[in-house]
Amino acid sequence: MAEPARESILGEQRLLRLLEVGQALVAELDIERLLYQVLDVARELTGARYAALGVLDDRRERLERFLTVGIDAAAHAAIGDLPRGNGILGMLISEPRPLRLHDVGEHPQSYGFPLNHPPMHTFLGVPILIRGEAWGNLYLTEKADGEFDQDDEDAVVVLADWAAIAIENARLYRAVDARRAELERAVRGFEATATIARAVGGETDLDRVLELIVKRGRALVEARDVLILLREGDRLRVAAGAGRVHVPAGLSLPLAESPLGELLAGRRAQRVADPERRIGVRLDSLGVPDAEAALMVPLVYRGTTVGALLAFDRLTGDVRFTHEDEQLLEAFAASAATAVATAKTVEADRLRRSLEAAEAERRRWARELHDETLQALGGLKVLLSGAGRLDDPEAMRAAMAEAVGHVSAEIESLRALIAELRPPALDQLGLEPALASLVQRTATTSGLEIAADVRVGGEHRRLAPELETTVYRLVQEALTNVAKHARATTVSVSVREADGIVDVRVADDGAGLRGGSEGSGGFGLVGMRERVELAGGELRIEDGPAGGTVVRARLPVG
Repeated sequence: MAEPARESILGEQRLLRLLEVGQALVAELDIERLLYQVLDVARELTGARYAALGVLDDRRERLERFLTVGIDAAAHAAIGDLPRGNGILGMLISEPRPLRLHDVGEHPQSYGFPLNHPPMHTFLGVPILIRGEAWGNLYLTEKADGEFDQDDEDAVVVLADWAAIAIENARLYRAVDARRAELERAVRGFEATATIARAVGGETDLDRVLELIVKRGRALVEARDVLILLREGDRLRVAAGAGRVHVPAGLSLPLAESPLGELLAGRRAQRVADPERRIGVRLDSLGVPDAEAALMVPLVYRGTTVGALLAFDRLTGDVRFTHEDEQLLEAFAASAATAVATAKTVEADRLRRSLEAAEAERRRWARELHDETLQALGGLKVLLSGAGRLDDPEAMRAAMAEAVGHVSAEIESLRALIAELRPPALDQLGLEPALASLVQRTATTSGLEIAADVRVGGEHRRLAPELETTVYRLVQEALTNVAKHARATTVSVSVREADGIVDVRVADDGAGLRGGSEGSGGFGLVGMRERVELAGGELRIEDGPAGGTVVRARLPVG
């Protein structure tokens, strides 16, 4: 009775151990630790000296990995290559069911052991099946007290079932974790792309767009340094950088017969391990400290390469960039290229409008000089010529006095013209005196009744020179339009500063917008809108509630 009772106790202990092991295995999410834990438990349950676990390849024909416990590193080195699934090990691959041998060397399919392999006789092999398909095999040899028996086999079969559940659980967790990391990268990419997309719609300053691109791109792929280079003709200009970069002012690189030129021509991202050689210049000349790896992505907009985005050395883990980094930065670069192209288009359009406005202004002054000053000087010439032919001294003196009057009038006209070009009061005294002078001069020359209320700055504070000039020119052009086109009799001018905003309002009682009061020539509305846009403000031109036209601009002080 003693022996069966002992066997029953051992069976209960083994069962309890298997339950404990099952819970521990399922809780382990690292596959590598899980596999070695399975080997240790298999030795513990059976008393085997050596244990091994073979992992099958995708075709389930060979062993892709072979893990062992019980053999030290020196013995491993002496044995050489690990088994790939021949002989007895191959039987478990072709016929995945438990196999017990009292002496592995006597089996007809045994290939024997390689030189320096420790002697092994007793053998127990059990397949690990995941969802009914072979995933790998457990191998146990050299039981401490005899041969492996049915209880050993049953225990290892249960352990293999637990291992299969735990391995599948760990694989699913790893897949979910990888998917989560992929989704996080995708979200970061979408966020960065959305930021650039918002920049396309709301940010038109090229320098600001470039700063946004390099900073967001650097965070997206966790790069140490990022550079953006813009194409300008047959050269690439180093335009902006983030990280430790110090962008050299005015530096540009030739495109012809250069590695960067090849990158732009190919329009495909490149991951490189020798940035200096692949870029073709020393990195320190670009303001970039030494780097071991780079990710270079062209910026392509509507089939045209507008530049390149270069990222150097990842901050975490391996400095080399991954395929996922490449995909993220390529998607980001597509939006970045759109933002750059849009900002450059806006910049070019702004310059074009400024040039057009400047040319229109020149035409205006040319007409003023031709129609008034030049004709007055022509009349003065006729007057002086006629006076020179007079014999009567009194008549000559009268003609000379008339000529002096003409000269005095033209001097005043020229002074007014010069004041319109750049009023001295604006530079010397400030906006309020300059606008007061403008209102008085316009009222005198046009006959308009103008009421002005100007309250900006303070006794000891002035607005920024650029803002003062913008406000002055807006009021000046609005009054010019009223005088020339509105057919108005009264005008009100209000310029007030409050809560960080300068509110400019010019209203007349003329014909209104449909009557043509918005004007068509000179600096005109194009110039007014341009000035307000450059100042970061808003401009509205609309019919007044009681007739006439209201021009209103709101400009930020800061």
